[in-house]
Amino acid sequence: MKMTTKGRYAVTALMDLALHDSEGPVSLADISQRQDISLTYLEQLFGKLRRHELIESARGPGGGYRLAQSADEITIAKIIYSVDEPIDITRCGGKQNCQDNARCLTHDLWMELNRHISDFLNSMTLGELVQRSNVQQVSERQDVIMMQLNKQKH
Repeated sequence: MKMTTKGRYAVTALMDLALHDSEGPVSLADISQRQDISLTYLEQLFGKLRRHELIESARGPGGGYRLAQSADEITIAKIIYSVDEPIDITRCGGKQNCQDNARCLTHDLWMELNRHISDFLNSMTLGELVQRSNVQQVSERQDVIMMQLNKQKH
């Protein structure tokens, strides 16, 4: 499966948002700093995620973004599809023109793997991921680093 940074960053950013959602709206600048993702890139991704109603924005002082749905309702597949990322490992995009405009020898194998990957990503939610202890540990480490950086600025 060829997953570009677009899909990876969208999932990472929404995981960050889900982990910090209880604190109120989360700024893109904070997500950018914690996850080391370009702010400009996040703005593009969040435009698509907002159009697909996965997130909502809050304007004004203390503004930022929140999940528009429960983390338990947002599947990883939904996030990836929202940023126009295909989940496909075939060379032909499922069109069966993989080898000289005809079906290749391993087409069915890759199509079956696509189904398994899609089923897995459709079964996994943000809510499930953020409850994992290893995810919480990473998030806590990132928060400590952010606090240290913010103290150095002041």
